[in-house]
Amino acid sequence: VQLVESGGGLVQAGGSLRLSCAASGSILSINVATWFRQKPDNGREFVAEIKNLDLTKYGESAKGRFAISWDKANNTVYLQMNSLKPEDTGVYYCNALISLRPLGRATSYWGQGTQVTVSS
Repeated sequence: VQLVESGGGLVQAGGSLRLSCAASGSILSINVATWFRQKPDNGREFVAEIKNLDLTKYGESAKGRFAISWDKANNTVYLQMNSLKPEDTGVYYCNALISLRPLGRATSYWGQGTQVTVSS
């Protein structure tokens, strides 16, 4: 299984970006998907999570500005980021708990990260 993030880039403060995390491989289903970010000189920070029944949870800095969603038919998770601030700058990583074919064993995977830079 591979997770590939995309959609990062350079944006001005107040702008928007939509990150994607596409999972491929022997997937039965994505059970939980989480976005984290890593800022320079900081540890990995929780951004948003989505799980079965489309239940979502957000970190304090993401509430009201970011929205996580998924297209389970296409094994893709999204993070819509609006009203971006310079402090949102960092590498954004996708993590997914995936049930694998054929027996449904659940395993956690990480993507390689995508850089988001917000200029002031």
